[in-house]
Amino acid sequence: MASDRPVSDSRSELLAAIALEVQSCTKCDLARSRTKAVPGTGSPDARVCFVGEGPGREEDLSGFPFVGQAGRLLDKMLAAEGIRRSDCYICNIVKCRPPNNRVPTPAEISECSLYLYAQLAVLEPAVVCLLGNTALRFFFGERYSIGQVRGTVLLKDEQRFLPTYHPAAALRNPQYVAIIQQDIHRLATLSREEPGSTPDAPTRPFG
Repeated sequence: MASDRPVSDSRSELLAAIALEVQSCTKCDLARSRTKAVPGTGSPDARVCFVGEGPGREEDLSGFPFVGQAGRLLDKMLAAEGIRRSDCYICNIVKCRPPNNRVPTPAEISECSLYLYAQLAVLEPAVVCLLGNTALRFFFGERYSIGQVRGTVLLKDEQRFLPTYHPAAALRNPQYVAIIQQDIHRLATLSREEPGSTPDAPTRPFG
């Protein structure tokens, strides 16, 4: 990771500034149908950043990510591995809820992506956990699917990514719960490793 990472107070200020921009953003049509924008939340010192697809109904009402059923399931799985949600940062590819929870369009993702890139530049997390295919393909294109690479560390621009199924998939298909839990166990190990160490998971460079 970069040696000149901003101090915690500066990161908090930068993340707050990004959140303000998100909350007033009108770049795409999602701004017209949202109740509240959902910038993201968590520790400015987070070594783990979770990235999902987009806010759902409860997130749209509250302005906070992963507070619905899928978020509560994620919280339980994190707690089982000794990870406190408050020590992580959690956000989405798009910051406003797509109508009827549909997959965001390429245009919507394009308009919103600068906010996500800005958040990651501030955080410089040890590992980014990609929740679901939309998050995976945002960073790695159509080359991979979650079923192919979940639990595998992917490297891109010196950043480590660990894809897994979105917890919403486990609500629909309970067999995914154990798989996601296994991946979060690996995530917990990765988050404690120093940069440059050999990760405790299969690794694939991208490109």
